[in-house]
Amino acid sequence: MSSYQIIVGSMLGGTEYVAEACEETLNELGHQTLVHLTPSFKEINTKDQHWLICTSTHGAGDYPDNIQEFVSDLTNTDQDLNSIKFLVIGIGDTNYDTFCYAAKNIEKLLISKGCKKITDALTLDMSEDIDPEDLSQRWITEINDLL
Repeated sequence: MSSYQIIVGSMLGGTEYVAEACEETLNELGHQTLVHLTPSFKEINTKDQHWLICTSTHGAGDYPDNIQEFVSDLTNTDQDLNSIKFLVIGIGDTNYDTFCYAAKNIEKLLISKGCKKITDALTLDMSEDIDPEDLSQRWITEINDLL
């Protein structure tokens, strides 16, 4: 199966629970996983990897503090990232006009760096009465054939 680097952007910790739920599901499906709660671009494997980015949006559409350095390093790298396939899960609130901007922006950034999107991002609206961990796990299971 595939090797997944799960990269987490979280301010209050809720996105970490989503990432851990995805890790559990990916492991059950036979994939190898490594979760990065404080992601460092230099420490994340880029060769023939799948990346799952789980991020909330903070402030006026900004990345959470813990992922800002990763995004900066990713933006500034000239490293060949063509072998990376990726998925994105965005956590947000549709009451804000910047709903899931961090997820949408990192998706665009990864594509601009030559990474290959597996499928459209999953965006979760926390203003609704939802279980984001369960929805994420079901999504991973549903798209497993693409993985």
